[in-house]
Amino acid sequence: MTAFSAQDGAVSDGPVIQHFGDPIREQRTLERGEALAPLGDRVAIELRGADRLTWLDSITSQAVARLGAGRSTELLVLDPQGRVEHAAAVVDDGTATWLIADAADAEPLAAWLRRMVFRADVTVQPRPEREIVGFFAGGSAEALVERSASSPIVWTDPWPTVQPGGHQYHRGSEHPGAGYYWRTALLDAQAAAALAAEPEAVWAGVLAAEALRVAAWRPRWAAEVDDRSLPHETDWIRSAVHLDKGCYRGQETVAKVHNLGHPPRRIAALHLDGSDDLLPASGAPVFAGEEEVGQVTSAARHHELGPIALAILSRRAPTGDLVVRTSDGDVAAAQEIIVPADAGATAEIPRLTRLSRRPSAPDPRQQSASDVR
Repeated sequence: MTAFSAQDGAVSDGPVIQHFGDPIREQRTLERGEALAPLGDRVAIELRGADRLTWLDSITSQAVARLGAGRSTELLVLDPQGRVEHAAAVVDDGTATWLIADAADAEPLAAWLRRMVFRADVTVQPRPEREIVGFFAGGSAEALVERSASSPIVWTDPWPTVQPGGHQYHRGSEHPGAGYYWRTALLDAQAAAALAAEPEAVWAGVLAAEALRVAAWRPRWAAEVDDRSLPHETDWIRSAVHLDKGCYRGQETVAKVHNLGHPPRRIAALHLDGSDDLLPASGAPVFAGEEEVGQVTSAARHHELGPIALAILSRRAPTGDLVVRTSDGDVAAAQEIIVPADAGATAEIPRLTRLSRRPSAPDPRQQSASDVR
C-alpha cells in the first residue's frame, strides 16, 4: 500500500498502481505534463559519505566523480565480460547521492555496492519508504511536486540527448526520445501525503508510463536486460556509458565491441498489427519466416501509435517485417531499426549532440525548478 493507493479509480498489483481507470487517457495527460504516475516498481538507494561520487565513478560505467548538486545521470554495473548486471538513475543533492533502481534489482544492487566499499567513506542504504513519482517536465504536475516538498529530489532523465562521453548507434535524423522529458521525484512521507491530498492532482498508472517509455525506445533493466545483455545492444551507451572515462569492470569489452566488433544482438521497435487486439507478453518469440530471431521485451498500447513493442533480435535478423507469436495466435510486426546490424565498430561516426523532434519543447539539459536546490 502506497500513499497514492487510495486515489479514486486506482487499480493496483501489490505496491504497483497499474492504472486509474483509463490507461489511454492517462497517457495523454501524462505526456502533456498534467499527470503524476506513482512508481511502486522502483526503489531508492541512498549513498552517503565523502567518497561516494569518486567511489561510484570507479566501479560503474558512468563518469560521476564531479556530478554537481542537483545534476542527474544514469549508470550501469557491468560484469567482467561487459554484460549488464544492474542499472540505476543517479541524482546528487549535495549531501547524498540517490540511486533509483527497478524494484527487483534494488536489493541486489545495494548488496553489490556494499561489497565494493572496502575502505571508502561510503554508506549504502535502500530507502523503500521513499515514494517515487514520475511526471513530464513543464506542466502542472511539476508545479504540484514543487508545492508538496520545499526541496524535492528530482531525477532528470538524460535520454533525450547523447550524454558527454556517450555514443548513439541509431542513425535516423529523428529520435522519438528527443521529446522524452521525464522526471522522477523522491518524496518522504510528509511530502507524499501532501501530494496525495492535492485536490488538483491528476493521476496515471504505470501502464501509461510504460507505453510512453516504449514509444521513446527507452531501455529499462526490468524489461530489456537479461544475462547476456551488452549496453551496445539497446543503444544504452548514449546515456549510461562514458566511453572516455577511466578503468571500470567490463570496460575492455565495451571498448572492443564499440571500436572493433559488433554486438551479437540489437534492439528494434515493432509496430504491431492491432486488428486482432493481441498484445504479446514479455518473452514472446519473434519470427522471420520459420526462424526464431528474438524476443519481445516490452509491449504497450500507445494512444497514437497503437500496439507497439521493443524486441531484442539477433544481429543477423532481417530488417523487414516480422511475426510475433503469442498463445492466441501470430501478430504481424513492422520493424523499425533502432540499433543497426553493423553497430559497434562505428567510432568514426560523429556523436550526435541533439536530435530535436519537438523544437518548441524545453531543453532537457536545463535544470528545471523542481531539481534539487
